[in-house]
Amino acid sequence: MNEIVSIILVLFSIYLLVAAYLYIYQRRLLYHPVAVDPVFSADEISFDNNGTLLHGWILNPGKPRAVIYFGGNSELITHRQAYFEDVFNDYSVYLINYRGYGKSQGNPSESGLFSDALIIYDQLIKRHDSIIAYGRSLGSGVAVYLAASRRLEKLILLTPYDSIVAVGQKLYPLFPVRYLIKDRFDSASRAGDIEIPVLIASAEYDREIGLPHTLTLKQSFNRARVEYQVIRGAAHNDVIDFPDYRATVEKFISD
Repeated sequence: MNEIVSIILVLFSIYLLVAAYLYIYQRRLLYHPVAVDPVFSADEISFDNNGTLLHGWILNPGKPRAVIYFGGNSELITHRQAYFEDVFNDYSVYLINYRGYGKSQGNPSESGLFSDALIIYDQLIKRHDSIIAYGRSLGSGVAVYLAASRRLEKLILLTPYDSIVAVGQKLYPLFPVRYLIKDRFDSASRAGDIEIPVLIASAEYDREIGLPHTLTLKQSFNRARVEYQVIRGAAHNDVIDFPDYRATVEKFISD
């Protein structure tokens, strides 16, 4: 009997240690900052958010309308320069690294990324007639927040989720993620405030963001006109390269 109690206590201690690790280091697990591509070249731009400098680039500068791209977690946002320049040839495209990513200062957090998105929008809307928010994976949560907080032309979401809480709970089912997590990125709770046209695309073989998370988010847009498509044969990291996805985006922005 004593041996059984000892085993239970050891297992419970291990459980508590793992839970403590998840709580203390959760932002290291959530954010994966990337460096700048040393060979990439484009017009550079910076934004000052109360002393935190954000760095990025402009593609197709000087256009009346603009696109702000909020990339994936460990995505090198400059990797698909040709895609953005071609698909959004009538838009100036802004690729801005999150705080803590590339040359941008600071440390990433939900509140920081949200604040940065507002600063970027508020400065760019003075230069452009309208703005599209384009969010991929992690960035979909930032794009949804911006769409719920500012007036946008359209919203494009690639492999989005309902909330990081829901995604994390499925990833760590034995732990009370909803009580441990700090950066919740609860897009589903904000979707009902959005009325502009929305494009949502999923990858058929996405192992990062499960289809149920995307469908829950889709159903939360009860006031917006939502177009939804599953890109067949695509996975989480290569969906943007599929011709079907490109055609879907081109049609959406031209309607």
